[in-house]
Amino acid sequence: MTTMRAVVLDAPGPVANLHIRDLPIPVPAPGWVRITVKAFGLNRSELHTRLGFAGPAVTYPRVLGIEATGVIDDDPSGRFARGQQVMTLMGGMGRTFDGGYAQYTCVPVHQVIPFHSDLDWATLGAIPEMLQTAHGSLTIGLDVQAAQSLLVRGGTSSVGLAAAVLAKRQGLTVLSTTRSPAKADALRAAGVDHVLIDDGAVAPQVRSVLPEGVDAALELVGTPTLPDTLRATRVHGVVCFTGMLSNQWTVKDFYPIDYIPRGVRLTAYSGDAGDLPVDVLQQYLDDVEAGRTVVPIDRVFSLDQIREAHALMESGQAHGKLVVRLD
Repeated sequence: MTTMRAVVLDAPGPVANLHIRDLPIPVPAPGWVRITVKAFGLNRSELHTRLGFAGPAVTYPRVLGIEATGVIDDDPSGRFARGQQVMTLMGGMGRTFDGGYAQYTCVPVHQVIPFHSDLDWATLGAIPEMLQTAHGSLTIGLDVQAAQSLLVRGGTSSVGLAAAVLAKRQGLTVLSTTRSPAKADALRAAGVDHVLIDDGAVAPQVRSVLPEGVDAALELVGTPTLPDTLRATRVHGVVCFTGMLSNQWTVKDFYPIDYIPRGVRLTAYSGDAGDLPVDVLQQYLDDVEAGRTVVPIDRVFSLDQIREAHALMESGQAHGKLVVRLD
């Protein structure tokens, strides 16, 4: 076999711009490996790329996908054996080089994370970017500690649900938001202690539970809700800006003294495969397999359903991770 099926974005635009095509199977360059993709998760980053928000670094046509899960098919360096289960993410995938929306993908060897698991590929495919972003936000972005309180703004996103699971495992009290009361059960299933219906003013709700405010807050919605999230946080508490579910990235006419409440700390997180240690990934997989942790998956699609999957992601109606399984 010399060709593979892949999802190609010819130019930014609607889901109709996503096309399944036969492409040559890529050959790994020196320092790169080729992965047989078994499954991949969908991410807002790919939606931003499809809509044309990714900036000039992205060239077209492009195979999307900032993550992939599968097995090593070819590693010229010999570091990984053929058939080794691996995950990969970020590092320019789906932006500056072709990504995971394909039967095969080539990536730098340094952004490959090995693992061993008997979980099904759909479950495994949901994990890389979701876990890396949630883990990185809680550790690098917020440095949360046991017995602290955490607000997750945008709680029913896949990263929000994963963050709640990780935070509860670490012994935090978790408050999570959703705009839809129908999604409250999904938050409770993830272990959330206090479900808050987001009407735009969450800070008063938070302070009715914790009068001084939360110790830490994870902002996944974006700049429209960031001021209210800051107001929900105690003096010397930390807010980490990680997500942009609203597709609004910047603060116009930013004046820090007026924008940030006195004594509240504002940070941000973006990361790559290096922020997800092998042992953290393996422990998470082992916990899932043992039933101690749940992977929040909304729906699994086939490659031929990629337009339907992107449309659901764009609608904001998903209750967890959307995954495409290839085998």
